[in-house]
Amino acid sequence: METDPEPVADSPVNPWWWFGLDLACVLVFALVGMLMHGSALSEYFQTAWPFVVGLAVAWMAPGTRDVPLIIWPTGVIVWAVTTAVGLALRWASGDGVSGAFPLVTAIVLAVLLIGWRVVPEVVERRRARRARYL
Repeated sequence: METDPEPVADSPVNPWWWFGLDLACVLVFALVGMLMHGSALSEYFQTAWPFVVGLAVAWMAPGTRDVPLIIWPTGVIVWAVTTAVGLALRWASGDGVSGAFPLVTAIVLAVLLIGWRVVPEVVERRRARRARYL
């Protein structure tokens, strides 16, 4: 009977490096969104800050810094909290959250914040598969 390999849990890299990668994803999300809508770059901080705060809140969740590479629960928690807090702060500050914006935000942030965590998982599964045949 074949079993799946254990998820990638530990990383010898400082967890703040992984936070930096998540932060880069959030900042790219804000920049691309602005460029797609023709917004002025002078509005970048106003666009990005709610989601940066949401990401910081997400990284305060217990265990997030301990196992930052795993998809579940870390990746999903980081995505869900970043999205929910970011949208709530955006709404509270008077910026728009109408129409398809919340859905597009959730999808794009899922692809970015969960998506990069798929790479170490795939690498680990390939290593485990190769090790079985050696």
